[in-house]
Amino acid sequence: MRVFEEAELEALVTAAQAGDPGAMEHLLAKLRPVVLRRCSRFLPHHADAEEAAQDALLSISTHLGGYGGHGSFLGWVTVIASNAARSTYRSMRRRAEESHADLPESVDPRTTSVIAGTRLDVMEALAALEQQHPALVESFVLRDLGDLTYVQVAAQLDAPLGTVKDRIHQARRFMRERLVTGP
Repeated sequence: MRVFEEAELEALVTAAQAGDPGAMEHLLAKLRPVVLRRCSRFLPHHADAEEAAQDALLSISTHLGGYGGHGSFLGWVTVIASNAARSTYRSMRRRAEESHADLPESVDPRTTSVIAGTRLDVMEALAALEQQHPALVESFVLRDLGDLTYVQVAAQLDAPLGTVKDRIHQARRFMRERLVTGP
């Protein structure tokens, strides 16, 4: 499903960057479902995904002037939404740890859906990847969670295609090992 025709997207971005509040409002309204879907791929609970989506939309509106047309606009939005979801997850985890709540060692299948448990496992593995191999995270997120092509990822990151493919390969290997064997 295409949210925008290419010409409509370009016109809205240009008008919003020029300071047209109506264009900004329309752009954000059209982006909201895309951003929410992206955040929902990371976060198992709708309210958490909503929080991350709001943060992402705020970031998009605040930093739209900094988008210079390098790479695709929707790729840029994907990066912001993915980072907002990861940030929301880290914040939730930090709050839980600071409150000294008892965090389960593993997901209880009787109280957690398979999808939610899998997402939590992926977020934990992604957090470990970010901590141990930070250079691999963005390429992996854009390709495997953001559904961008290798060429789009390379353009978005302004990196050689071979470098992007190598980073994604390394990240996939790390994630696979982490998800199969655990921490």
